[in-house]
Amino acid sequence: MFELLLSADMMLEDPDGMADLLESKLGIYKHANWRQAFDNHPYIAHFLRVHKSLAVSPTRVEPQWHLDRPNPGDPMFHDFLESLKAHQGPHRPMITHSIVLAMHGKKFDAFVDKLVRRKLPFRMAQRTPEMPFDRLWLGATPEDPRYTPVVDGGMCIEVMPTEPLQMPAETYAQTPAQPRDSKPGDMVRVTARGFLVRDLEHTLRCLSTNLDWEASAVDNIEGEGYRRAVMPFTVANSAALHIIEPTKWDSDAGLYINNWGPGLYYIRIGVNDLAAKAEDLKQRNVKFTWVEKSDATAGKALIKVDSSELRGQLFEFEEV
Repeated sequence: MFELLLSADMMLEDPDGMADLLESKLGIYKHANWRQAFDNHPYIAHFLRVHKSLAVSPTRVEPQWHLDRPNPGDPMFHDFLESLKAHQGPHRPMITHSIVLAMHGKKFDAFVDKLVRRKLPFRMAQRTPEMPFDRLWLGATPEDPRYTPVVDGGMCIEVMPTEPLQMPAETYAQTPAQPRDSKPGDMVRVTARGFLVRDLEHTLRCLSTNLDWEASAVDNIEGEGYRRAVMPFTVANSAALHIIEPTKWDSDAGLYINNWGPGLYYIRIGVNDLAAKAEDLKQRNVKFTWVEKSDATAGKALIKVDSSELRGQLFEFEEV
């Protein structure tokens, strides 16, 4: 249905400093051309890459923040954003500005038609010289731009067409693009973005009934203490979206949702040679936990970076 997850985002003050931190702590790539800021859309966003090729890793890592200034490009966005913050909770360390899903233009047109036919609430941003394309947010309307989870079950979804992204043609090839000359410890792609919910069945029912989006798998990950639904994308190298309901209150996921509420969870990155990445993190003086056998990665090893290293954001590494 959807082609790809555009980014694994994090909304936090000083996104420039966060981009620097992700580069120095994890080795994620940043570039001045990947920083986005417009006068008529007062925000700063970095579209960082774990691999320089978007065909290899189309899902980017996006630290971003919206500035407290007039927004002539989208004057309703402030109200929407404040409602989204309130929905996620004012003290949550990880909050999203939206889970951005991209789909090809004709499919996007049909998707909007479906929302209209089903009388589901959504809001579209006006086209501007800086952003001359359509974007829409579920669960809000122009007359009431505040977010509600009635359509997407609390997933905070934004949808846009793929064409403005100007992705390389190989991104959409049937055979997924592979990294060339990959060295031990090199990052390959963002493999998953986790999202915590209290009622997995309710969220999946919303996504299925309203959007016709079905999970490709729903599994009980016993060792991690949660149930996980994997939401697929047509682009094989896109990060998957993992929707997670804790099943044990004292698991990592259970403690997190009971401390901070539903919302963003981990960003998982695939690497070539996990042991070599562990050595790289040690050289960077980054604290992490090595999990020898994780049910989350089908019994393979997993690295969990200490969130204190990254302003409360949860990053993981797995071997691909």
